[in-house]
Amino acid sequence: MEKTTNNSLINHLEYFYKWEKSDPNREFLKQPKGNSWKTLSYKEAGLEARKLVAALRSLGLQKGDHIGLLSKNCYHWIIADLAMSIGGFVSVPFYASLPKAQLEEVILKSDIKLLFVGKLDTWEDKSEALHEKLMVIKFPHYQGNATIPVGIEWDEIVQKQAPIKESHIPKLDDLWTILFTSGTTGSPKGVMLNYKSIAVVFKDEKQFNTLGVHFLKEHSFLSFLPLNHVAERIAIEGAAIFTGGSIAFAESIDTFIKNLQDVQPTVFFAVPRIWNKFQSGILAKISQKKLNLLLSTPIVSSLIKKKLKKALGLSRAEIVLTGAALTPKHLKQWYRKLGINLREVFGATEACGAVTITPLGEISDVGVGKAIPGVEFKIDEQSGEVIYKSDQLMVGYYKEEDKTNEILKDGWYLSGDKGFVDKDGNLNIIGRVKDAFKTDKGKYVTPNPIEAKFSKNDFIEQVCVVGLSIAQPIALINLSESGVATDKQEITSTFENLLNQVNQSLANFEKVSTIVVIEEPWTEDNNLLTPTLKVKRNKIDEKYMNNYSQWHQDNCSIVWKN
Repeated sequence: MEKTTNNSLINHLEYFYKWEKSDPNREFLKQPKGNSWKTLSYKEAGLEARKLVAALRSLGLQKGDHIGLLSKNCYHWIIADLAMSIGGFVSVPFYASLPKAQLEEVILKSDIKLLFVGKLDTWEDKSEALHEKLMVIKFPHYQGNATIPVGIEWDEIVQKQAPIKESHIPKLDDLWTILFTSGTTGSPKGVMLNYKSIAVVFKDEKQFNTLGVHFLKEHSFLSFLPLNHVAERIAIEGAAIFTGGSIAFAESIDTFIKNLQDVQPTVFFAVPRIWNKFQSGILAKISQKKLNLLLSTPIVSSLIKKKLKKALGLSRAEIVLTGAALTPKHLKQWYRKLGINLREVFGATEACGAVTITPLGEISDVGVGKAIPGVEFKIDEQSGEVIYKSDQLMVGYYKEEDKTNEILKDGWYLSGDKGFVDKDGNLNIIGRVKDAFKTDKGKYVTPNPIEAKFSKNDFIEQVCVVGLSIAQPIALINLSESGVATDKQEITSTFENLLNQVNQSLANFEKVSTIVVIEEPWTEDNNLLTPTLKVKRNKIDEKYMNNYSQWHQDNCSIVWKN
């Protein structure tokens, strides 16, 4: 493992100062509104951020104070985040979709003194999550989003301030941000990352061109995944500032495709669920059979690939990433036929982003790539757990020393992921160590590989294989948009064939006895999905476990639960 020397480390704020000074009119932020775009240069963004620092100081905030941020992605999000670093504050961003109870929990855990509230779908009863001493600044209203009934208006307090003159450079050991995990298995934990972590990421990227972003001729990014998630924070916000690139945003879910088509970014990062939706959108307009025929003819193939990539908004994309959840092999192969190579990124909030990546120029359908420079990992011989270390690891969990000590051992991070390294050096993840469950036969079942086999079906949006207290596993399924639109009898017939196919490749104790189609969607609102759209297995068990035995023993192999 190559070690990083502190004297060569430069954090993202220093890169921002560089562009602000050397190329002040360079395009930085692009916010859509209907058919028009509001654009801010590096100089304009810096001026607004510096005014905001003055405003925060006028409210009595001091260096080291924690400041929260609750908003969907927009240019005010970036300005607020920059201001927190320029002012020496600690940025604590939250998922914009948090309901009242979960918002209240992270606010109390994080010790924030002020909360920025911005672009949100709904507000409802969130005011009740804000304690009386918490100051609030609300972004200017974004049309089509919730009206925020509390707080000081951004323009009211910011525009009357004179911008601060100094360009604060944090020490490497200063706390940069606290990122709360999505709480897949329980209460969210606050991951503390200092400026050294993000500086190490940039140094390694500059030295090894791991992501490939450093040598692109154009650096155009679209930010739509939650910016408080470490992947978006590093690969989009961080990489744009590192390269002097521009960040565009989506106005809404309805305009997302149009915004993407307008921007045609050179770097694009999405989660498997988005790639699935893109695929479904294409196949809704052209059948797979017809697409295969068109792609099999050389001249027509070139034209159709070009047309489809432009329609997806990816005609200029040179770096196309997938991550946050494992991307099925069949999905990577499907996109490659269109000339789009999905490169897998695997990591953790605790590791400040990526641990492995599909190397630049490499085509691979298996695993989650190879270790990035500066990362060393190994597999625990007993449990199969993936363990790694690097200079970019977190300081620890905020105010949770016991949990920190459980997961950091002698500089090694115990990831909780179960995996192996194949003959080509690719890390393969087969699930979470704690996801394995024991059936009443006393056999342990790892559900993730089984779920991957089911997820190849276009009718399936989400799948969760469970089996506590029953003899054989069962598969709980949420239908995709195409599944919902399809006749129930056709779904049943398709799933019967699918069940037989999947079971042929499984050991007897792993064979799935029943597919249960859960017609109620799994969402963040009913607490069955995390904000990153991962299934909360403990909540699935909590909600449905009393039915497992009945479903397992049902005479039909396909059960519908409305």
